[in-house]
Amino acid sequence: MPARRILTTESGAPVADNQNSQTAGPDGPVLLQDQHLIEKLAQFNRERIPERIVHARGSGAHGHFEVTVDVSRWTRARFLSEVGKTTEVFVRFSTVAGSRGAPEAVRDPRGFAVKFYTEDGNYDLTGNDTPIFFIRDPLKFPDFIHSQKPDPYTNRQEPDNVWDFFSLSPEATHMFTWLFGDRGIPASYRHMNGYGSHTFQWVNAAGEQFFVKYHFKTDQGIECLTTDEAARLAGENPESHTVDLMTAIDRGEFPSWTLRVQVMPAADAASYHVNPFDLTRVWPHSDYPLIEIGKMVLDRNPDNYFAEVEQAAFDPGHFVPGIGPSPDKMLQGRLFAYGDAHRYRLGINHTQLPINRPHATEADNYGRDGSMRFDAHYGREKNYEPNSFGGPAESGEPLYGSLAGGPSGTYAWDQHDGDDFSQAGALYRLMPEEAKARLVDNIASGLAQVSKDDIVERSIANFRHADPDYGARIEVAIKAHRR
Repeated sequence: MPARRILTTESGAPVADNQNSQTAGPDGPVLLQDQHLIEKLAQFNRERIPERIVHARGSGAHGHFEVTVDVSRWTRARFLSEVGKTTEVFVRFSTVAGSRGAPEAVRDPRGFAVKFYTEDGNYDLTGNDTPIFFIRDPLKFPDFIHSQKPDPYTNRQEPDNVWDFFSLSPEATHMFTWLFGDRGIPASYRHMNGYGSHTFQWVNAAGEQFFVKYHFKTDQGIECLTTDEAARLAGENPESHTVDLMTAIDRGEFPSWTLRVQVMPAADAASYHVNPFDLTRVWPHSDYPLIEIGKMVLDRNPDNYFAEVEQAAFDPGHFVPGIGPSPDKMLQGRLFAYGDAHRYRLGINHTQLPINRPHATEADNYGRDGSMRFDAHYGREKNYEPNSFGGPAESGEPLYGSLAGGPSGTYAWDQHDGDDFSQAGALYRLMPEEAKARLVDNIASGLAQVSKDDIVERSIANFRHADPDYGARIEVAIKAHRR
């Protein structure tokens, strides 16, 4: 028989009575000394965190992705490297405009975010149930969302605002046609497709670049609701889609999606008849057919909604080697906005939460401190790079494209001209002898305290490159300081 579990305070002390507050006599006032009561109420007051600005209402599930077709000709991403390879995933589905308590059976785009826990770190694909979006420039996104959210005066979504923005944003016509069509209200999260929506970059082992679009095709078939059906279901069961997903998985009816991609050689992009990086446009399948690459299955419900769904953070900037961004302007804006939103909503250390941390590898970097840092914190290890103490160092291999250029033309340009020393040497030679002596002594007094000889030798070498006399005098002065 398992040992009886004892209720404790946050500090681990046993709680003697969880039914009655301490009072000054049977009918007296409650006492401030009742630490358990004060802590319990204070904890309760702080249970909620800021809800997402968009995609606040959602649900999620765990599962896996399995590669079914060899795609190594297009990408060197290791989790896609061979047929039969499986990768753990977590998927979050959501509505967009509503708050956390809003009904799910409404006419609204659906978020379709997939976190792949790969051996090269987490890869987040933050898509929707639509292959397109309302706008093509991130500068317009706050205005678009404001037009969909409650009005400052009426505190409700106003048709005037929704349609005013549309009428002044003709690029939204494609998306409005989709949203108000038959697929505008999915019957459940299981019965809808998911799309990466943006154009992404794949790079193979030879360094060849391709542009891709992701299409997750539901294996359950597309099922949608009419406006009247949705209104009735939203009133009867606001959590309709969450309940459907959870109960299906509990029954063992594990939903699945077949992942297909469109692949465009990078050289085609400049001459393609539509802008391939415009989020309001699709690539016709007649030009770039769908190619099956794998299957995703969801087979486990979260044990705790808050820990695994509410705290889940998907960042489109989380790529892995072989996959990267494209010049899609909306994607470029999201690369900043999502991570910034998570740091505000969950805190700077949100990537260490179990649902967000890497599962198939370990994060190893120089990030330190911040609110609620709860791990061993790297102990006494150095917290800078480069260092001489065995800390993690850069791989030297680009995540995607080239270290010196890519489709957006701005990747990791090294503007160093190879001369780090000539001006330092010229400054040294301009100094009068007395100033040189003070300079050498100041430097030598610091270097003489360094414990590792290789650090001292590298430092002297740098000064010697600036001027041979400069380095030689420092070397002599260090020895004098160490006597």
